[in-house]
Amino acid sequence: MAYLPPPPPEGYDLDRLGDHDFHHARPAPAPGQWHRGGDHRLFWSLSFATTAAVWSRIGGFCEQYQGYGAEDTDFAMMAQQAGVELTWVGGASAFHQWHPTASPPVHHLDDILRNGALFASRWGWWPMEGWLKQFAARDLIRPDGDAGWVRVDGESSPAASGASSREKQSA
Repeated sequence: MAYLPPPPPEGYDLDRLGDHDFHHARPAPAPGQWHRGGDHRLFWSLSFATTAAVWSRIGGFCEQYQGYGAEDTDFAMMAQQAGVELTWVGGASAFHQWHPTASPPVHHLDDILRNGALFASRWGWWPMEGWLKQFAARDLIRPDGDAGWVRVDGESSPAASGASSREKQSA
Protein backbone atom coordinates (compact mmCIF):
# COMPACT_ATOMS: atom_id res chain seq x y z
CA MET A 1 0.00 0.00 0.00
CA ALA A 2 1.40 3.35 -1.02
CA TYR A 3 -0.06 6.67 0.03
CA LEU A 4 -0.03 9.03 -2.91
CA PRO A 5 0.91 12.68 -2.48
CA PRO A 6 -1.49 15.40 -3.60
CA PRO A 7 -1.99 15.07 -7.35
CA PRO A 8 -0.29 17.59 -9.60
CA PRO A 9 -2.57 19.74 -11.78
CA GLU A 10 -2.21 17.31 -14.69
CA GLY A 11 -2.99 14.31 -12.48
CA TYR A 12 -0.84 11.37 -11.49
CA ASP A 13 1.58 9.85 -13.99
CA LEU A 14 0.18 6.32 -14.00
CA ASP A 15 3.43 4.91 -15.38
CA ARG A 16 5.28 6.21 -12.29
CA LEU A 17 2.91 5.17 -9.50
CA GLY A 18 5.31 2.39 -8.53
CA ASP A 19 7.94 5.02 -7.69
CA HIS A 20 6.06 5.91 -4.50
CA ASP A 21 7.19 4.46 -1.19
CA PHE A 22 5.10 1.69 0.28
CA HIS A 23 4.02 1.64 3.90
CA HIS A 24 7.10 0.94 6.01
CA ALA A 25 5.32 -1.31 8.55
CA ARG A 26 4.09 -3.84 6.00
CA PRO A 27 6.04 -6.42 4.02
CA ALA A 28 6.77 -5.40 0.42
CA PRO A 29 7.99 -8.50 -1.43
CA ALA A 30 9.44 -8.11 -4.91
CA PRO A 31 7.07 -8.58 -7.86
CA GLY A 32 6.25 -12.25 -8.28
CA GLN A 33 7.29 -13.08 -4.69
CA TRP A 34 5.02 -13.87 -1.75
CA HIS A 35 5.53 -13.28 1.94
CA ARG A 36 3.39 -15.56 4.09
CA GLY A 37 2.51 -15.08 7.72
CA GLY A 38 3.12 -12.13 9.95
CA ASP A 39 1.24 -9.92 12.34
CA HIS A 40 -2.50 -9.88 11.69
CA ARG A 41 -2.70 -6.41 13.27
CA LEU A 42 -1.04 -5.15 10.06
CA PHE A 43 -4.04 -6.13 7.93
CA TRP A 44 -5.87 -3.26 6.29
CA SER A 45 -9.10 -3.62 4.44
CA LEU A 46 -8.00 -0.89 2.02
CA SER A 47 -6.90 -3.62 -0.37
CA PHE A 48 -7.17 -7.35 0.09
CA ALA A 49 -8.40 -10.45 -1.67
CA THR A 50 -9.74 -13.77 -0.50
CA THR A 51 -11.66 -16.71 -1.87
CA ALA A 52 -15.33 -17.20 -1.05
CA ALA A 53 -14.42 -20.29 0.98
CA VAL A 54 -11.90 -18.38 3.11
CA TRP A 55 -14.35 -15.48 3.51
CA SER A 56 -16.93 -17.93 4.86
CA ARG A 57 -14.37 -19.54 7.14
CA ILE A 58 -13.48 -16.13 8.60
CA GLY A 59 -17.13 -15.13 8.90
CA GLY A 60 -16.97 -11.82 7.02
CA PHE A 61 -16.93 -8.43 8.67
CA CYS A 62 -18.69 -7.82 11.98
CA GLU A 63 -21.59 -5.52 11.14
CA GLN A 64 -21.77 -3.96 14.62
CA TYR A 65 -19.04 -1.42 13.85
CA GLN A 66 -20.30 2.03 12.91
CA GLY A 67 -18.30 4.77 11.29
CA TYR A 68 -14.55 4.86 11.45
CA GLY A 69 -12.07 2.42 12.96
CA ALA A 70 -11.40 -1.09 14.26
CA GLU A 71 -13.51 -3.07 11.76
CA ASP A 72 -10.52 -4.21 9.74
CA THR A 73 -8.50 -5.16 12.83
CA ASP A 74 -11.52 -7.14 14.04
CA PHE A 75 -11.70 -8.94 10.67
CA ALA A 76 -7.99 -9.74 10.94
CA MET A 77 -8.41 -11.15 14.45
CA MET A 78 -11.27 -13.31 13.17
CA ALA A 79 -9.00 -14.51 10.36
CA GLN A 80 -6.24 -15.32 12.84
CA GLN A 81 -8.69 -17.17 15.08
CA ALA A 82 -9.86 -19.17 12.03
CA GLY A 83 -6.25 -20.11 11.22
CA VAL A 84 -6.06 -17.95 8.10
CA GLU A 85 -2.58 -16.54 7.61
CA LEU A 86 -1.75 -13.35 5.78
CA THR A 87 -0.02 -13.47 2.41
CA TRP A 88 1.63 -10.36 1.02
CA VAL A 89 1.85 -10.54 -2.77
CA GLY A 90 4.67 -8.68 -4.49
CA GLY A 91 3.55 -6.69 -7.50
CA ALA A 92 -0.07 -6.56 -6.34
CA SER A 93 0.25 -2.89 -5.54
CA ALA A 94 -2.49 -0.68 -4.14
CA PHE A 95 -2.40 3.09 -4.07
CA HIS A 96 -4.32 5.17 -1.57
CA GLN A 97 -5.35 8.40 -3.26
CA TRP A 98 -4.41 11.54 -1.37
CA HIS A 99 -7.02 13.34 0.73
CA PRO A 100 -6.73 15.71 3.68
CA THR A 101 -6.14 13.87 6.95
CA ALA A 102 -5.66 14.65 10.61
CA SER A 103 -3.42 12.75 12.99
CA PRO A 104 -4.83 11.85 15.33
CA PRO A 105 -8.20 11.86 13.58
CA VAL A 106 -10.01 13.99 16.16
CA HIS A 107 -13.06 14.27 13.89
CA HIS A 108 -13.47 10.48 14.34
CA LEU A 109 -13.02 10.52 18.14
CA ASP A 110 -16.51 9.25 19.00
CA ASP A 111 -16.35 6.52 16.34
CA ILE A 112 -12.93 5.41 17.60
CA LEU A 113 -14.15 5.27 21.21
CA ARG A 114 -17.35 3.40 20.31
CA ASN A 115 -15.68 0.97 17.91
CA GLY A 116 -12.66 0.54 20.16
CA ALA A 117 -14.97 -0.42 23.02
CA LEU A 118 -16.79 -2.92 20.80
CA PHE A 119 -13.46 -4.39 19.70
CA ALA A 120 -12.26 -4.61 23.32
CA SER A 121 -15.45 -6.42 24.28
CA ARG A 122 -14.79 -8.97 21.54
CA TRP A 123 -11.01 -9.40 21.89
CA GLY A 124 -9.98 -8.17 25.34
CA TRP A 125 -7.70 -5.33 24.20
CA TRP A 126 -8.09 -1.90 22.61
CA PRO A 127 -6.93 -1.30 19.03
CA MET A 128 -5.71 2.07 17.72
CA GLU A 129 -3.53 2.44 20.79
CA GLY A 130 -1.36 5.12 19.21
CA TRP A 131 -4.34 7.35 18.51
CA LEU A 132 -5.78 6.75 21.97
CA LYS A 133 -2.48 7.84 23.51
CA GLN A 134 -2.45 10.95 21.30
CA PHE A 135 -6.04 11.78 22.26
CA ALA A 136 -5.13 11.37 25.94
CA ALA A 137 -2.03 13.54 25.53
CA ARG A 138 -4.31 16.27 24.12
CA ASP A 139 -6.62 15.86 27.14
CA LEU A 140 -9.49 14.72 24.92
CA ILE A 141 -9.96 11.35 26.66
CA ARG A 142 -8.92 9.68 29.89
CA PRO A 143 -8.95 6.13 31.23
CA ASP A 144 -12.29 5.34 32.88
CA GLY A 145 -10.98 2.98 35.57
CA ASP A 146 -12.50 -0.07 33.87
CA ALA A 147 -9.79 -0.46 31.19
CA GLY A 148 -11.81 1.76 28.86
CA TRP A 149 -11.74 5.39 27.79
CA VAL A 150 -14.10 8.35 28.20
CA ARG A 151 -14.16 11.85 26.77
CA VAL A 152 -12.72 14.49 29.10
CA ASP A 153 -15.33 17.07 28.07
CA GLY A 154 -18.08 14.88 29.53
CA GLU A 155 -19.94 14.46 26.24
CA SER A 156 -21.49 11.07 25.85
CA SER A 157 -19.76 8.57 23.62
CA PRO A 158 -21.98 5.46 23.40
CA ALA A 159 -20.36 2.24 24.57
CA ALA A 160 -17.02 3.96 25.05
CA SER A 161 -16.31 2.57 28.50
CA GLY A 162 -16.56 -0.68 30.35
CA ALA A 163 -15.98 -2.81 27.27
CA SER A 164 -13.32 -4.93 28.87
CA SER A 165 -15.78 -6.23 31.42
CA ARG A 166 -17.75 -8.04 28.73
CA GLU A 167 -16.77 -11.49 27.62
CA LYS A 168 -14.51 -12.00 24.60
CA GLN A 169 -16.50 -13.35 21.69
CA SER A 170 -15.84 -16.95 20.82
CA ALA A 171 -16.14 -17.90 17.21
